[in-house]
Amino acid sequence: MGSGKKKGGRKEPLFGLPAALADLRLTAEDRIPGGGDDRAKKSAKRKSEPDDEPPRERKAAAKNPAKSSGGKRRSRSSISAGLGRLVYWGAVLSLWGVIAVIGVVIWVGAHLPPIQSLEIPKRPPTIQIVGMDGSLLAQRGEMAGANVALKDLPPYLPKAFIAIEDRRFYSHFGIDPVGILRALVTNLLHRGVSQGGSTLTQQLAKNLFLTQERTLARKLQEAELAIWLERKHSKNEILELYLNRVYFGSGAYGVEAAAQKYFGKPAKNVTIAEAAMLAGLVKSPSRLAPNRNPEGAEQRAQIVLAAMADAKFITDAQAQASIGHPSYNVKPVGAGTVNYVADWIGEVLDDLVGQIDDSIKVETTIDPKLQAVAESAIIDELAAKSVKFNVSQGALVAMTPDGAVRAMVGGRNYSESQYNRAVTAKRQPGSSFKPFVYLTAMEQGLTPDTIRQDAPIEVKGWKPENYTHEYFGPVTLTQALAMSLNTVAIRLGLEVGPKNVVRTAHRLGISSKLEPNASIALGTSEVSVVELVGAYAPFANGGFAAVPHVVTRIRTLDGKLLYMRQPEEHNQVIEPRYVGMMNTMMKETLISGTAKKAEIPGWQAAGKTGTSQDYRDAWFIGYTSNLVTGVWLGNDDNSPTRKTTGGGLPVEVWTRFMRAAHEGVQVAALPNLQSNWGPSNLVQISSQVSPPTQATTPGPAPMQAPVGNGGYRPPPPTRTNVNARPEAAAGLDGWLMDRLFGGNR
Repeated sequence: MGSGKKKGGRKEPLFGLPAALADLRLTAEDRIPGGGDDRAKKSAKRKSEPDDEPPRERKAAAKNPAKSSGGKRRSRSSISAGLGRLVYWGAVLSLWGVIAVIGVVIWVGAHLPPIQSLEIPKRPPTIQIVGMDGSLLAQRGEMAGANVALKDLPPYLPKAFIAIEDRRFYSHFGIDPVGILRALVTNLLHRGVSQGGSTLTQQLAKNLFLTQERTLARKLQEAELAIWLERKHSKNEILELYLNRVYFGSGAYGVEAAAQKYFGKPAKNVTIAEAAMLAGLVKSPSRLAPNRNPEGAEQRAQIVLAAMADAKFITDAQAQASIGHPSYNVKPVGAGTVNYVADWIGEVLDDLVGQIDDSIKVETTIDPKLQAVAESAIIDELAAKSVKFNVSQGALVAMTPDGAVRAMVGGRNYSESQYNRAVTAKRQPGSSFKPFVYLTAMEQGLTPDTIRQDAPIEVKGWKPENYTHEYFGPVTLTQALAMSLNTVAIRLGLEVGPKNVVRTAHRLGISSKLEPNASIALGTSEVSVVELVGAYAPFANGGFAAVPHVVTRIRTLDGKLLYMRQPEEHNQVIEPRYVGMMNTMMKETLISGTAKKAEIPGWQAAGKTGTSQDYRDAWFIGYTSNLVTGVWLGNDDNSPTRKTTGGGLPVEVWTRFMRAAHEGVQVAALPNLQSNWGPSNLVQISSQVSPPTQATTPGPAPMQAPVGNGGYRPPPPTRTNVNARPEAAAGLDGWLMDRLFGGNR
């Protein structure tokens, strides 16, 4: 190859180019002046230099002069220039970052109140509700616990919070960068929010001044306020504020309220295990509240104990002893029915004292012992028989004859449903409304011995019937009321006038709207339990109006009197003679009528049962001269029960409660009882007048009578051969009339 190259020289390939183009060559005139000489000099220089470089390196150097020694110097110079530019732009970016941070701080501060005017807000007022014996029944308000000084707490209690929430509390300036970085790394590893970086100071700032929303703006405000708190208050002051303001679940704010709530003791007496459980609640108070989740609360407490031992706040032996033998004993959640009373009080407070700025104590008429008995009576009866009779809810109101409420149950379990069925709910009272019909008749001249016909009746196509579908002919009004005969009640209502019946009911205390129609005698207009019980009170007190009430006094915690209930004026709403007549008739209900199970040994008692259409509502309102008590059972969705009548479950609940309520109470008779009302024929008004048996105008199709007697079938005083009972109506018209006119007993 080499010899061939020397002989003939290198022959360039033509690649098909024309020979003319291939012969083109640069001449000396075509070259740059001096170029040829320089090229020759360089060629000579290369030939004179020793051949000590490898061929490849010489070729590379020839092709890329930058890799020569001069190129290396220029490379180092380029790196230095790059570093300089990096430092420059880093400084520029840092400056802009500082400016951005300052801008954010200014923006956050602009959305906060002026720092100079910020003060630790006053604790919202607490409402303490106490019974007639002075015992605490319930508390209302956001801050239920009293302030406690840090020096009064056992040392391990605040240290438990520091160990689990903010280990560097005494070293940071309100924000803990190390804690934030640790939380960030942990959350990234767990791919979620498993750890927070907020300090105790930040948590306090949030609780005092901000909302609970999780936004970046709120977090920035929280950080700025935390720094302000650290500058304004000492570490111990911040820790004390925190312990008195943090939420512990179940309505308890502050360690004092939480200790009382969960352990029944002041915070200064809690043990290490109890302190650990309280500190553990802060993470998720609603989920870890020991009265709702005792297992979760205990597991969290063990984590806190381990953290306390790791921080050397307690010894390993103390931690192990507390883990192995927890000293706390959380009380199980009860039905909490006294909270229905507390809610009712909350509704009337504004009318009594207006806006509340200071914590107050509300003294009530509630007897805690009777409240407990009432709660047990409702819950136990429903637990035993609710499935059998398809009854899911109940209510009870017990008051003195002057209207002082001693016990109120608004449902079987307050934690499951806060709807107050004793005050808010309105249901058809059925035949428990009949006393207002009979009282109106007494006031128009009839007596308990007055005779009326128990026989089929038709009112504009409506044919009400007795529960047994049987009729007893001539009966006294006493017998008719005791046996809850529907046809007699309808006749009396039409005889005295439905509007007069409505006036009587309103005069005695019914406040709900009542429709003055023929079916009013069977209790088809809805009322609440508390107003119906209040309307029965005049029968027990001799005829005086009684306004149901529960609040007697309201004071501030330092003793300032804000309200005191004044004695009611003795407003006579029933004349004593008629009180005696009604008590005589309703006493018979418990002797031979629909409430034979309602008996209180040694006491005279009276009352009336009630069952609405399709067994949707079951009532019994009964009373002695000592107490008036009403019981309602049914379903919230107004669905029918399985033939639950007023003479069944309600009487059983009433009897259980009233027997306990009258233990040790001096016996007293019902007012104005008499045995002889004179000749009944002297006090008749239109005794032979009966309502029309045929409709004068076209009316709806006949309907079946509402349910009436609760299963009780009394012996007829004088059995009468009457026509066969009308058949139940069928079709849409009959169904519509059922819904319009409702039920009876």
